[in-house]
Parts: sequence; C-alpha cells; structure tokens
Amino acid sequence: MVRYGIVGCGHIAKKHVDAIQAAEGATLVAVCDTNEERLKEFTSDTVIGYMDLADMLEADVDVVCICTPSGLHAKLTIQVAQAKKHVVVEKPMALTLEDADAMIDACEENGVKLAVVHPNRFRPAIQALRSQLDQKAFGKIGHANATVRWNRNQAYYDQAPWRGTKEMDGGVLMNQAIHNMDLMLWMMGDVATVSSYAATRIRKIEAEDTSLSIIRFKNGSLGVLEAAVTIYPQNLEESLSIFGEKGTAIVGGKTANWLKQWDFADMGEEEKKTMVNRIDDDPFGIPGHQCIIQDITNAIREDRTPIVSGVEGRKALSLVIACQLAAETGTEVKMSDLDRPNQSK
Repeated sequence: MVRYGIVGCGHIAKKHVDAIQAAEGATLVAVCDTNEERLKEFTSDTVIGYMDLADMLEADVDVVCICTPSGLHAKLTIQVAQAKKHVVVEKPMALTLEDADAMIDACEENGVKLAVVHPNRFRPAIQALRSQLDQKAFGKIGHANATVRWNRNQAYYDQAPWRGTKEMDGGVLMNQAIHNMDLMLWMMGDVATVSSYAATRIRKIEAEDTSLSIIRFKNGSLGVLEAAVTIYPQNLEESLSIFGEKGTAIVGGKTANWLKQWDFADMGEEEKKTMVNRIDDDPFGIPGHQCIIQDITNAIREDRTPIVSGVEGRKALSLVIACQLAAETGTEVKMSDLDRPNQSK
C-alpha cells in the first residue's frame, strides 16, 4: 500500500480523504494542521494527527497531499520533497513561476514525484473532447473559447482573510479559472502570446474578480478566455468550446460536464447521439481527485511521471501569470519570456 499524509485540514482536504480511501493501493495514515480542532475531525484509530509537518514527515508516509492556502504550497512542497516524500499539491501549484520552478527542482533533486491537482481532465466529456482532437476530427482548428461565469459572493471572501489576496490566494484566474485554462492548454497546445484586461469590479478583494484575454497559440489558432466570479445570483456557466473546419464541440453547463454541442463532418447522427447520451447518463464519472490519487499511486509503483506533473501544472500557472502581466502592463506578453530555464521533460 502507498501510504498518504495530508497537510492542511480545510474544505478541500475532505476530497483528498475520499480519494485516498477510494483509490486502489492507497491508504491514509496521517494528517497535519496547526488548528487542533480541525485536526481532530480527520484523525481516527488508523490516522494519526500531527501539529507539526516535520513530525509527520518522520512517520512512515510515502506521499503528502498539500491542501493549504496557495501561498504556502511552494514552501511545504520543498520541505516534503527534501524529506524524500512524493507530493500531491492542490491548484494552483504556486503563485509565482519562481516558486513553481523551485518545487519542480526540489522534487527532481530528491528523486520524488510531483502531481498537481487538475482533476477536470478526467471528466467523461473532457476525455471525449480530447479523443476527438487526437483523432484529428476537427480538421484545422480556427479558435477555442474558455468561459468561467461563476459567483463567489463577498461572504465567500470574508470567510477567510487569505481569500482574494495576491500573496496567499490570487484572483479569479489563479483560483477559479486555472482549471479551465489547464484544459484549454491540454487541448490546444502551447501558447505564443497573450493580451488581457482585468478589473476588480464588484468584490472587495485585492486581486481581480473579472478577466478577459485573447490568446494566440503556437499552432496559429486563437483563443478567448473569459473569467468572472461576479455573476448574479449564482454560478451560470463553465464551458470549453473548440471550432474547426470539420467540427464544433462545446463542453458546458454550470460545470464543464456535458456535451452541449457535438457536430463533426465524419460523425453520423447515431454515433453522435450515442456519445451525447453516454455522457448524459454519467456526466461526472469517477471523481477527479480519485483519478489524481490513483494515477500517482500507480506512477510510484511503475516509476513513471504522473499525468498532471509539476511541469504540466506550471503550464497553467504560466498562462495565468501571462494574462495578469498583460493586463497590468497593457502589452502583449510572449510566453517564451516565461519559459522554465532548462525545461524538464
């Protein structure tokens, strides 16, 4: 069994507990938090609680899931890696590229694996979309669109003092839209340039609550990214659309779990109907966090790189930072300026 520990016993930690319990070959043995009351909620006869991460790292733990506020991810990942433990880190993996690179370097230098939690890649509709791209069903792609029209009200931000801050949380791109940005990159490939506007229009937070960006991919296709947490009165839409010479696909809904448009020149009506119905019957599939935990468990056993590695997680972070930089400077940002030095494979 691959033995897991969790640091940070907040809301997202519960998803990690469920994922570890459901994954084959994984078991939860330890949790860590500086809040004793929260820690007690996660401990049991078989799960030991620790107030200090250093103490937990001395225990018989193989992997540590980092579920703390985002601004702590880099420091804790490096500490865990130096203790020769594998790492699963929540999104965003860090708030700066310098921190992300330090995390990747620490894991490589200590011979441990690093997985970043971008679980939406495993949604059935997203997997179906990726399959169509792999089969070249779109032909030449014209453009893509990623939309996150959500509601995070002021009470959400007031609930914890770190939320909405640049130092510990980030804005709508870093904290909400980064998942959809990861999907766009996974589908469309690397980005060449980004232009962007951002504003803090409605929420009383330090970071942006609304962002609009235009993306030019290296393959020549274009992209539009719209993200906001100001939609009244509740979440309205999360969608990913791809438009090509022989295909149009929109994965959407309040979360991107359904095939809202699914038209391909080489796909008959019966095949289309079958696929749409299959997704409608099971739009959520296996929970994404479980897929992430299962993958790194298998990666440890097989000695391979996790599907959503540190390098993959950095790509989404890099696009967030490019959009933020473009908005701050009012200039087009070249992604090559943000490349990782001596990029890992």
